[in-house]
Amino acid sequence: MDAALTPLAVIPSPTQGVWEIGTVPLRAYALCIVLGIVAACFIADRRLRHRGAQPWVILDIAVWAVPAGIIGARLYHVITSPEAYFGENGDLIKAFKIWEGGLGIWGGIAGGAVGAYIACRRMNLPFAMAADTLAVGLPVAQALGRWGNWFNNELYGKATDLPWALKVYTWDAKAGHAQMVNGEPMELGTFHPTFLYEFLWCLGVAAVVWYVDKRLSLGRGRAFALYVALYCVGRFWIEALRIDDAHHFLGMRLNNWTSLIVFAAALVYFLRVRGPQERVTYDENGHITPVTGEPSAALAPASSDASDSAEGSDPSDAAESSEGPSLVKSDTSDSSDTVGDEEPEAGDADDPSDSASDSASDSSSASTSGKG
Repeated sequence: MDAALTPLAVIPSPTQGVWEIGTVPLRAYALCIVLGIVAACFIADRRLRHRGAQPWVILDIAVWAVPAGIIGARLYHVITSPEAYFGENGDLIKAFKIWEGGLGIWGGIAGGAVGAYIACRRMNLPFAMAADTLAVGLPVAQALGRWGNWFNNELYGKATDLPWALKVYTWDAKAGHAQMVNGEPMELGTFHPTFLYEFLWCLGVAAVVWYVDKRLSLGRGRAFALYVALYCVGRFWIEALRIDDAHHFLGMRLNNWTSLIVFAAALVYFLRVRGPQERVTYDENGHITPVTGEPSAALAPASSDASDSAEGSDPSDAAESSEGPSLVKSDTSDSSDTVGDEEPEAGDADDPSDSASDSASDSSSASTSGKG
């Protein structure tokens, strides 16, 4: 290694990325991907519950989205790096060895979106709502998945002597460990830790999307569009640091062009699309009904308000307040209205019991409603 590029301190890299448990190889790269999927599902589940979905609906989406995402990610890598798999020196069998690395995030997002769309159609779940609830968990999954590149000593940046330079070893991808000489790993040099840059950037994206969504109650896929746009910004400058083999077009790496195009599309969508935040309710048969509005209008507090308003009023008024259409109607009412409020019938305006019932209902609704 050039003495001029010898840093004062370095980030170490692993010398082994595969461990044998009996005859079963345990690969760090795969573990990082799985950990990212688990984290994304957990975060998305919490966000879906705030939108009225039942616990772990995300698993019904994941069984479609995860396989489709992996297939899409691998296809993107194979298509954009065909030399290793096709032609005179190619080996098509390697296209199926995903544990050796090679998953393109753009294909992963596209494939995962197709799988999620199929799952949402089957459940009558609004696809835009599902995408928005995934907009925080996905960048966290990407952040965790990047540690797989660290274990594989791959996708690093240009040579550097910065204090946070990454020490990289000459890697044997088939064996899953560094190449050894006289019992010592062969050091390749010190480089920009692009895996770490993307890890930190993706966590920042997740935090920004969560905060903006909490403040603005983004709907109709705008939270997802914000995530995509912010990720593209970071991916553009991180990609420019990388020195692994890649196709170039007009002097830029192909992934840089992809970042620009996807960023523009996501930004246009975010700025032009408007609409309320979607939520869901369930009927007595467990079927999903999409609605829009505040949590107090679509979720559990609605049922408690209806029961409260039924106390102290005559049976005909209670029957009217418990009907399903009144819940849907309340989602489109003014924010000052609460579930169960209706225009007084003719002849009921002077009934003291109705006024007391309405007052109790308003107090109960005000104490139980909140922002999801």
